Amino acid sequence: MKTKNRSIGQIVEEQVQKWHVSQIEKADETEALPVVTISREPGSGGSIVAKKLAEKLEFDIFNKNFVQGMAEGTKISERFFETVDEKGVSVWNEWISSLVDYRHLWPDQYLKHLMQVIGTIGKHGRAIIVGRGANFVLPPLRRFRVRIVAPEKKRIEKISIDYGISLNEAKRRLIKTESDRRAFIRKYFNADIKDPVNYDLVINTGTISLDVAADAIKGALGA
Repeated sequence: MKTKNRSIGQIVEEQVQKWHVSQIEKADETEALPVVTISREPGSGGSIVAKKLAEKLEFDIFNKNFVQGMAEGTKISERFFETVDEKGVSVWNEWISSLVDYRHLWPDQYLKHLMQVIGTIGKHGRAIIVGRGANFVLPPLRRFRVRIVAPEKKRIEKISIDYGISLNEAKRRLIKTESDRRAFIRKYFNADIKDPVNYDLVINTGTISLDVAADAIKGALGA
């Protein structure tokens, strides 16, 4: 999903219209493919894998900044949620209630909007969500959860090259980003972002290329 020079509101309207057309064209098709959620260690190339996978599957891709911007805007998240039919809303509300109880969550306004946004994407399917704890939100039948990892040394080197900074500065950036992501997941989902049991597939890009990683996820989906 290209976001350059467009507001979140404009992107949402385009996505809503796309879903509307898709629902008409695919009315007779079976259940849509699930959403792929991608959690990634900083510097592991997870975002690139997500883009490659989206191209291979012809899926929509929703990155962290887009989902974050959606969750922070009440009217925007509600506009997104309007694309879900009444039955879908009922099922979703039941799932969220069970999730809140199971994980002992105390959802504030932000988390409610975040769940609403992720749930809407999940209802439509055929999408990739990068970050924001989507793997902890979507029900099992609507998700395929991926974690992208790599050795710390390789990740530091990649961050250094990508941002044109020293290895020491890259290491500091990596540590802060990891800490922020871990704290986010702990705060909102009462979970450990590094626990492999929270994922269906863990890929190490230290030994597997980004292209092969994307193919591996595609193959796991049976697509």
